[in-house]
Amino acid sequence: MNRPPQLNGLRIGITIGLRAPDESLWINGIKQNALFLAKLLTASPHDHRVTLVNTTDVPLTDALPWDRMAYDTRTFGEVKDVLDVLIELGGQINAEQTAYLKARGAKLVSYCCGVEYINVMESMLFGRRLWNTLFINRGFNEVWAIPQIATSSLPYLQSLRRCPGRVVPFVWDPMFLTERTRRLRHHGEYRPSGAHAKRATVMEPNHDVVKFCVYPMLIIDEVFRRAPDAISFAHTTNAEYLAKSSPEFVMLMNYLEIVRAGKASFVGRFDTPDFLAELTDVVVSHQWENPLNYFYLEVCWQGYPLIHNASLAPDLGYYYPDNDVQQGAELLLRALREHDADWQEYTRRQRDILRRYTPENPALVAEYDSLLAHLIGASS
Repeated sequence: MNRPPQLNGLRIGITIGLRAPDESLWINGIKQNALFLAKLLTASPHDHRVTLVNTTDVPLTDALPWDRMAYDTRTFGEVKDVLDVLIELGGQINAEQTAYLKARGAKLVSYCCGVEYINVMESMLFGRRLWNTLFINRGFNEVWAIPQIATSSLPYLQSLRRCPGRVVPFVWDPMFLTERTRRLRHHGEYRPSGAHAKRATVMEPNHDVVKFCVYPMLIIDEVFRRAPDAISFAHTTNAEYLAKSSPEFVMLMNYLEIVRAGKASFVGRFDTPDFLAELTDVVVSHQWENPLNYFYLEVCWQGYPLIHNASLAPDLGYYYPDNDVQQGAELLLRALREHDADWQEYTRRQRDILRRYTPENPALVAEYDSLLAHLIGASS
């Protein structure tokens, strides 16, 4: 009688796709996601050995922005003969590599953390080039999608890749944020400014329809009309190009009272922790079909009041549902008037909540072990 494979001591690879030997972790969230997942899987009591697997020809050196002793990082060629599971996350494996792993009996997972269906729609409808070539890998055993992108994109991915799909828990860790803010005053954490009028900030990427600045600006303007002395200024980052290239954006913004009063700016891209620490008292945000992201977690971990509509985390910050500008304005007004009286307890509460996404949460570690056990048909 054949015994089921054991869950203990799995050799797990998580792909990354380096573009440069010293590539920043902050270009996008993908490499952070790979490292967070590696840290979580390493925390398993089943003693998994986890390796970051680079799928490009970029050489692996000590210029990487993470410690290779802490996070084993190798090329595909170095690990292809020892892996039990490969999780494709930040770099794509090709057909030949897929066939090689499957012939060895390794299990393959496509781990998806982007709104891929929305990106594809926008590329096709609006001429935003997404691919030079396209390879849809149909060799995966399962597609794993984090909750915030599952509704829009998991059915699309599952159908194209012709394999089962699963919604898997979101994973995060403050380790890179902590390192990045070490040099900042108070480590970049929120401190009351002491001013009656507060500085509001909108930091949506404004790259697609998912995270865009118009609803946050409507919320800020609603409060400015009700209580003009409560907001000293509103900064909107990642919007300089809109102010220069979109007549529609300019015309619409010029209907807002806070813009007419000369108390709003539309500026370029900035480092989030620095901008928060230097120019922000409150953050106003909005998303569509992506109800949880790293930015929200970073803002709340640092103790800043966050007005948001992320339905997967209604206990974080100050939550308003859907596109409810009026409720968002009520919450912004409340934060402006009341947050400073409770800022220390707020920061403590936020961090307690956010630990559910980290390896400090044993239930989260156990959930991923259950996913792996199902994937390989293992006994514990």
